[in-house]
Amino acid sequence: MSVLAVCASHTPLKDYYAPPAPVQMEIDGCFERVRQQVADFAPEVILIFGPDHYNGFFYRLMPAFCIGAVTESIGDWNTPQGPLPGDPALAEAAVAHAHRSGVDVAISHQMEVDHGLTQTLQLIHPWETLPKVLPVFINCVAAPRPPLARVVALGRALGEFVAGLGERVLIVGSGGISHDPPVPLLAGAAPAVRERLIAGGALSAEARLARQARVIDEGRLQASGESENVPLNPVWDRAFLAALEAQDFAALSAYTDADISRDGGRGGHEIRCWVAVAAAMAALGAPPPRIELYHAIPAWVAGFAVLTQGPVGT
Repeated sequence: MSVLAVCASHTPLKDYYAPPAPVQMEIDGCFERVRQQVADFAPEVILIFGPDHYNGFFYRLMPAFCIGAVTESIGDWNTPQGPLPGDPALAEAAVAHAHRSGVDVAISHQMEVDHGLTQTLQLIHPWETLPKVLPVFINCVAAPRPPLARVVALGRALGEFVAGLGERVLIVGSGGISHDPPVPLLAGAAPAVRERLIAGGALSAEARLARQARVIDEGRLQASGESENVPLNPVWDRAFLAALEAQDFAALSAYTDADISRDGGRGGHEIRCWVAVAAAMAALGAPPPRIELYHAIPAWVAGFAVLTQGPVGT
């Protein structure tokens, strides 16, 4: 068993706006190093924690956690579309182990995932040669969300599960840190939006383009300082990253939804994916993580960071 971990922010706006050239060069160089590290590690399994943005999960049935046995990428925001290589028996074993560990996890044999999971995966590993992928959805968007203490418990359980696989496993966290994109809320939503958030279903091409246009415009507004949404919060971001580096799970478990929404915005709830990775690696006895880079990039609507940890094991 050998385990390597990578966490990275995702942003659908990376193909639409460019940060200052030195920042872009640093980000490009960082991902080049991470890709090489992942290639040298040659994972046999990728366990990835990611959110959803009302593309695969809806209020008709909104689990706190769900593991994909059979999974397909919807291909939004220039990410690859189509099935992910999976292993239903592995997914079922992971769910069973989580249940034995006291963590309730759903399973899906028809999971749909969006850029919240696939963009980071695409950035760190060639899509066409992906090994078995074990996708773990964490509800980071639709209140009520799982408390951070339960996210820690999930991460620890899956870290213990990975320890018994006897394979090279890459654990990935995709999401965060501070950002406040125009994601709709059920409370106060117009009737048509409310119905969409509950019933779900595929968006028409026109509806998806309109949805993406709102996000692209938000990048422009944040870059110009005209946005009415929660601005990026580098102080909050760095405090969160420091807690990860310190492996301070008491502090990480103490984050409340109200605090996150106020200080990190609606997208800040995606820190759950990073916390799950940290807990999984702690369960494996890994050394503290390394913060590879951090920049607040308003045009990307992203407190953008990359973290690596490990490898650990034999």
